[in-house]
Amino acid sequence: MEAAKEHIVIKGLGAISPLGHDSTSTAAAYTSGIPAFKAILHQAQPTPVAALPAEAEEQLQDLLHENPVYKQLDRSVLMAVYAARQAATQAGWLQENSSADDDLAVNIGSSRGATGLFEEHFEAFQQENLSSSASPTTTLGNLSSWVAHAVNAGGGQISHSITCSTALMAIANGVAWLKSGMAKRFLAGGTEAPLTHFTIAQMKAVGIYSRLANTTYPCQPYALEKQNTFTLGEGAAVIALEQVRQPAPGTPVIEAVGLGFEKLVSKTGISAEGINFQKSMRQALAQLPEHDRTVHLIITHTPGTRAGDKAELAAIKAVFGENSPAITTNKWLIGHTLGASGALSLQYALHVLQQQQYTFIPYPNLLQQTVPSRIKRIMVNAAGFGGNAASVVVGLV
Repeated sequence: MEAAKEHIVIKGLGAISPLGHDSTSTAAAYTSGIPAFKAILHQAQPTPVAALPAEAEEQLQDLLHENPVYKQLDRSVLMAVYAARQAATQAGWLQENSSADDDLAVNIGSSRGATGLFEEHFEAFQQENLSSSASPTTTLGNLSSWVAHAVNAGGGQISHSITCSTALMAIANGVAWLKSGMAKRFLAGGTEAPLTHFTIAQMKAVGIYSRLANTTYPCQPYALEKQNTFTLGEGAAVIALEQVRQPAPGTPVIEAVGLGFEKLVSKTGISAEGINFQKSMRQALAQLPEHDRTVHLIITHTPGTRAGDKAELAAIKAVFGENSPAITTNKWLIGHTLGASGALSLQYALHVLQQQQYTFIPYPNLLQQTVPSRIKRIMVNAAGFGGNAASVVVGLV
């Protein structure tokens, strides 16, 4: 008798982003299709960004006052804690007054880490007034350690950065740990708080930042007009994963995880053919059942840059041919959240699977495609500086 297949089940998902602070507010934002951007003054220029809305900011401030120690933490850590507690609660794992759960592991990543605190402490250093908390609160490792503390996890605690693929790489770690038996439960995700003066300046220095500050759609992936419209957003998303033998019908599961790397050909690591994307997508597809490798929708990375968007679309065509799946993205609504973007795209994928619809992009774009009548399997892509890419396939049992 054939043994029942083990599934990597998504038991819970927590997120805080420019679209909202819970599933209800986020779903409403996706349904409305109203972008979350505002213009700020940066280097004497109007600059578009996507920040948390007022209600989400209130939730974050409430968390800040729960624990006096939280006041010394970076915004990226606070958002990760908020999202992780939400995911653990949804999964039924959050046990406030019990001993640490040694079977629960955590992997939270970030592309930039504690950018806000780092800039503050560096300014204090220049004034010869550096705090003793500078080092422990700006190290990348405090991401997972504080999240583990907040959800009472006693298993492995990993913090990492692989630029904008960070969150999907964390999910890859979670899948590997669960399959190997190194953990029974796993919280994986990413967080980013990049709306700081220096971080925005870095993106402008690369030459990719959007100049469409006074328009409704400053970030325009797939746009007909070829221009860079990269726009920064902030947020965090954490997924609760568990290996289950017989999940209930309709349960969301991680079906495959593919990783891809290519040799550096530029300062950003992007090749015209999107070799890293081709590798990650092919590796993910190879993990699906040989008789059924159909993907109904791809949520692309496409941050609104000429080179990056074009490379990913070329890679999709190379892998899938003329019968490519439908594609979409959420970056025209929330911008690019760097290390958190893959997990927030996965949140969007779960929304689409549950609602069986996605928000159409209203500005002139390249997408001329047939909407699938039934969406049961979605591929989520992410890529980052350094020539890396990751593809996660999520579906319903």
